[in-house]
Amino acid sequence: MARTGLDKERRDYLRHFASRLRGPDRRAFQAAMALKYCQGSPARAEKLFGWGREAVALGLNELRTGYVCYSARAAFSGNKLWEEKHPQAAAALGEIARRHSQCGAGPDIRHRGYPLTAIEAIRQLRAHGFAESSLPAISTMTEVLKRNGFRPGFIPDASDALAH
Repeated sequence: MARTGLDKERRDYLRHFASRLRGPDRRAFQAAMALKYCQGSPARAEKLFGWGREAVALGLNELRTGYVCYSARAAFSGNKLWEEKHPQAAAALGEIARRHSQCGAGPDIRHRGYPLTAIEAIRQLRAHGFAESSLPAISTMTEVLKRNGFRPGFIPDASDALAH
């Protein structure tokens, strides 16, 4: 391993970083590391980092050709996102989240500093008249809020609520 200039800690860090990426981004990163530390060899990258040599080889080919490969399964199967299934509800959610994020503007607002929770988002969509069948579960709403840049908050316990 001395030839690569990578100690165990750096290899672990690069392995961890790659594990946080998905699909083409992961393969591009693996290909870049294979070029830098393994002379472009997928087999060496497999041995050094523990990555699948097929994924590294595909990443190297994507890098070389400039074409990104998507599997038919990823492109054409699976459930649509809630936002795609219910665009009107998603637009209303965006408006609710924007209004909620402006709550902290005045000094007398009680909710200042609390991000929109999934439970509150669902409650407000119900109040806007959206059918129960179009509303997602709490866990799904949490993911919707994350995907759209609205960080879901926590629900303060009774002692926190009394402090405000």
